[in-house]
Amino acid sequence: MKPGLLVLLFLLPAFGQQPFVARPKSNVLWRPYQTPEVPPSRLTNSDKLHSLIRAGKLYLTLQDAIAMAIENNLDLEIARYGPVSAEWNLQRAEAGGALKGVPSGNTFVNQVTAGQGINGAVQSAGLSSSGGGGGGGNTNTQISQIGPITPNLDTVFQNTTAFAHLTFPQPNSVLSQTTALVNDTRRFNSFAQQGLVSGGFVQVAVNSSYLNENSPNDVLNPSWAPIAQVFFRHSLLNGFGAGVNSRFIKVSRGELGASRETFRSQLLSLVARIANQYWDLVSAEEDLKAKQRTLEIAGKFLDDTKSRIQVGEIAGFEVFRAQTEFSTRTQEEAIAEATVRQREIVLKDALSREGLADAMLDSPELIPLDRIQVPEQEDLPPLRELVARAMALRPDVALSKIEDETQRISALGTENGVRPSLQATVVASARGLAGTPNPGQDPNPQIVGGLGTALGQIFKGDFTSRQGTLVFSGNLKNHTAQADYGIDQLQIIQGDLMERRNRNQLVVDISNQMIALRQARSRYSQAVDTRVLQEQLLDKEQQQFLLGGSAIERVVTAARSLATAQYTEVAAMAAYSRTRVALDQVLGQTLEVNHISLEDALERR
Repeated sequence: MKPGLLVLLFLLPAFGQQPFVARPKSNVLWRPYQTPEVPPSRLTNSDKLHSLIRAGKLYLTLQDAIAMAIENNLDLEIARYGPVSAEWNLQRAEAGGALKGVPSGNTFVNQVTAGQGINGAVQSAGLSSSGGGGGGGNTNTQISQIGPITPNLDTVFQNTTAFAHLTFPQPNSVLSQTTALVNDTRRFNSFAQQGLVSGGFVQVAVNSSYLNENSPNDVLNPSWAPIAQVFFRHSLLNGFGAGVNSRFIKVSRGELGASRETFRSQLLSLVARIANQYWDLVSAEEDLKAKQRTLEIAGKFLDDTKSRIQVGEIAGFEVFRAQTEFSTRTQEEAIAEATVRQREIVLKDALSREGLADAMLDSPELIPLDRIQVPEQEDLPPLRELVARAMALRPDVALSKIEDETQRISALGTENGVRPSLQATVVASARGLAGTPNPGQDPNPQIVGGLGTALGQIFKGDFTSRQGTLVFSGNLKNHTAQADYGIDQLQIIQGDLMERRNRNQLVVDISNQMIALRQARSRYSQAVDTRVLQEQLLDKEQQQFLLGGSAIERVVTAARSLATAQYTEVAAMAAYSRTRVALDQVLGQTLEVNHISLEDALERR
């Protein structure tokens, strides 16, 4: 196992993982009404980066550099919030209801008790002018959403408890037998609603009303009037079926997968970028070493020239050529050293969350420990195998599949939306009434008693009601729904064609990268052979020059040819490293090649 990989495996678990969102952990009754805890963002580097600094130098393997970039890169930290947000969107979708930002479309039907006492008798006779509002505020709301609305799948519970002492002046005391009717009332209204993913909802309501008033004309006073009701409503055409009503849940699950693939794409790009920057620094150091060797050759040649001038073997003006060559190589060495420093800065900035504002990271010299390894030959699998690997690993391919599946799932809404609306409603209720007879009244013995008697009437089904309703609604032309469906189907076909086009292009890209890698390997091999040959030629020219058998021009030419060959070798090695990274990236295997776990990278460090 590589030493860098050991360091990576050591560092990743020690990053101090923190959750992005801490969910409430109180009791089950209070937990739904608590807000999750979102910890603040971390804007400073961790100590792990500083721990790699030893004796004033920052020693880094490629795996160290990748691990530090994954930990501290701000763009990647921002991207980590994507899958977390997608998880919350999935939770919201699983609760049902309309899309975010539009009314929920919930229907609450609760039949309250009525008919008790003098006022109840007046209302039952249709003589009350107060009326009663039976519709909700959203009765005429229009929802801008293509396809049926998913019912609210979260259970809803509502309770209303009211106590009142009311006095009503009586302009006509014939019915109430009093000039001022005084009522003491207690009302307990409760109901629960559960949406059905098949396209409807069920409500269970239990209400109770207590009345005690001062009218001697009441048959029962005080009295209890409970009622229990089951209300069931379901769509039979438009909005019917678990498939169409769960489409947003499935889409949200797909978006969760898409957010992970988006993060994986950014992670893959980051790892490839860090690898390129790391190998750029390694190449710059190799280039610096090549220029330092060339400078040494030029310095030795200058010294040899001066020695031959001193003994009178050559003319004194020949020193100027040797000095010019030495000056040129000195300038090249200075430029190469500046390039190394610049690439150090670029890589340091990529590894730091604070950039170069971190004083501890600014001063240490960065020492890359890995070197570019160019194999003797490229043993690449067949193109078909590489294409299959890319199809399995590339994030953009996975995102395309998720998008196509999302379009097909969403099209269930437009397909179902073409149907007319047919809703069935079934209501079953049971009532009870019991109380104490007023003096002089002779009520039915069945209703004499208290709350227990009234509830017994409900359980025994003494006073039950049942009702069934079918409501049909449809457009005579239905052009809008048909157009929405047609547009969706055309977009799906277009998506299939674009996916095929992208797959064809993927095959071309992989083939081009395979050719580029083989060419880079061949160029490097040729550059190595050329550099070895030029070293031999320069060595012979220098020996002949010392023996007086070669002119200074030939030595200078050979030295320049060797310098060019060395620089070409370094450039070919750098080009090979970038081509290797590019091939891994086009195959989508950058993370696997560099031993990076997506799950570890997703964790907050």
